[in-house]
Amino acid sequence: MRFALKAGGGDGARCGVMNFGAALAPVDTPCLLLSTRRGLPSFVSTDLLPELHPDARVLHVNPVHFLEGPPVSTIHEIGGGHKLLNLQGNALVSLARDSIVSEPDGEGNTKLGAAFNTSSGRRVIGPAKYMELVNALKPNVWASIADELPTWVSQRRNKLSVDRTLQWLDKCLGLQSVGENTSFGTIVGGASIEERKRSASETAKRNVSGFFIGGFGLGESPEDRLTLLQSVTDCLPKDLPRIISGLGMPEEILQAVSTGVDIFDSTYPHTLTKGGYAMTFPLSMDEKPWKFSLEDGAELGADFTKINLRSIAYRCDVTPLKPGCTCYTCQKHTRAYINHLLNTHEMVAQTLLDMHNIHHYLSFFQAIRDAICGSYFEEFQHWFIGQRRYCESECFDVNVSLLTPEAANIL
Repeated sequence: MRFALKAGGGDGARCGVMNFGAALAPVDTPCLLLSTRRGLPSFVSTDLLPELHPDARVLHVNPVHFLEGPPVSTIHEIGGGHKLLNLQGNALVSLARDSIVSEPDGEGNTKLGAAFNTSSGRRVIGPAKYMELVNALKPNVWASIADELPTWVSQRRNKLSVDRTLQWLDKCLGLQSVGENTSFGTIVGGASIEERKRSASETAKRNVSGFFIGGFGLGESPEDRLTLLQSVTDCLPKDLPRIISGLGMPEEILQAVSTGVDIFDSTYPHTLTKGGYAMTFPLSMDEKPWKFSLEDGAELGADFTKINLRSIAYRCDVTPLKPGCTCYTCQKHTRAYINHLLNTHEMVAQTLLDMHNIHHYLSFFQAIRDAICGSYFEEFQHWFIGQRRYCESECFDVNVSLLTPEAANIL
């Protein structure tokens, strides 16, 4: 695994390229990790991934999910996670965090290991068991196990968390398979700037190929998050990649990108798909804003960021989910069709929605990279966040092309 910067600096938004080996195409950063359950996307099959988007090639795989899957010996015999999951053309990134089912709360963590919720109850997983799973899966990148905590714990508990995570990192490094080092050291510290800096500085002294910034999305405010992120990235070498989990909303992504984070494990597309929503927020500053009232938006099951395909307003709407979108769903199907599929509980509804949502979010990351390489990221960030805030007139700023015919008649 190799990482190289293309644009931007180490102290702010930056573009880079990740090379996972000769068998895999390079991946431009900032990029998105696709969420999986036991290594597989929730709503689409692996053979559909190349059709979603050119960047749909990096997946988040949680080794803990395989505690109750095939035995480790079976995974070894098959040849690792890529062959087991039929993902030879994709990069696998192993992180011991599951933002879909449950966020870490620190309860049950001991000096022996971190506690995880599984289908057979809560289990404590130590470095030895964790690395046994990692070595069997043979991911392209893996992050060490961590004692992640919410922001409201005491300073003493935070300090203990940093000490434990560093100890577990040393044990994980000693247990990794012989070969190229693809380890990412995990950084914790909760809401304490001092502990965040200590964790980052000590982790940077280890023989790691990158950093997993843990403990975010667990109760910190947006203002505190920016300060905490900056305190971490300031202590890290500029030539190594950084991954973060727990920040999924577009505003959170932009905030983390502005501090120098490169790779994101976001469940936002999965969450919208599961709820029957389609992303429709604009991706270009050239799109002209339009306004409609909150009452009209509620009636239509829409706002400027997304539309609710379960709404009766789309029962006769034969337009694409987002006019101009080039994804398979928007090219082949209509809002009315997906509304019908959702209301008749057909599973293909989630498949088509997920294809659109993943494509749209990956296009959002492409827009971020274009803004960084074009030296207008700060302007892009301010424009995007301004679009998503309420106006003084209590209206949403939206693009007229995103509205249904019913909304257009209202306006």
